[in-house]
Amino acid sequence: MELYEMYEKAITLWQSYSIHTTADLDKYLDNFRILFAYHSGRIENENITYHDTREIFENGRVQGFTGSPRALFEQQNQKLCYEYLKEKIVEKESVSLALIKEIHRILTSGTYDERRYIVNEERPGEFKKHDYVTGIHEVGSNAEDVEDDLNDLLEEISSFESGDILKASVYLHAMFEYIHPFADGNGKVGRTLMNYFLMIHDYPPIIVYEEDKQEYYAALLKFDEEEELDSLYVFMKNQGGKTWNRTLEMAEGVKRKRKGFEEICRETE
Repeated sequence: MELYEMYEKAITLWQSYSIHTTADLDKYLDNFRILFAYHSGRIENENITYHDTREIFENGRVQGFTGSPRALFEQQNQKLCYEYLKEKIVEKESVSLALIKEIHRILTSGTYDERRYIVNEERPGEFKKHDYVTGIHEVGSNAEDVEDDLNDLLEEISSFESGDILKASVYLHAMFEYIHPFADGNGKVGRTLMNYFLMIHDYPPIIVYEEDKQEYYAALLKFDEEEELDSLYVFMKNQGGKTWNRTLEMAEGVKRKRKGFEEICRETE
């Protein structure tokens, strides 16, 4: 089965979980949250390791650590962000400017460099105060336009409520990165927002795998150049299939074993 098709099956499986509590969410995202934090962090920081990420999520600390302190801050922040969002996911709280700013505050706390923090007077949880551009086409809203541009984006995605939720989440991510509302941390926040939007609409979240980041960047660039979303949409659908491939295989294995047991029972009647 193609990865593209697997995500469709993952949607059905996810919705069968009937998640109503944070305990349900913890159960079904037990391993996902660690893998998401690792890959999302690793895309921009090669010092992040899977071992350290797992230690932080499972034990709250890393023993004998000798690497970059920033890597630990970033992964601890990923854990704190998940804890902050999970109740809001269950309650299906809509995406808002306040939510976006708080996600950014949590994910970037303790990681802003001296120039941004002291010289530019920018803080985690606050929109950029200076004009930053990103990519070869130098995209990014002017600092004074960020809030209006994000409000327009949130109004746009609200119209997708009865449409293709995956496409809406991908558009949210692409436009968020295009607006580039913060001085730093836009990628991590954008990937988190995409998954938040998916989950409040009862769709399974997606990991963007570090080893696929060049294809990811190329798809974002395609959107910047041509306002063409299909490349990023197909990429995310494939990443969704890759994310849930193992879970789907396990679910199919359980079905086969149950079917085998039923056949054994019929034979002995």
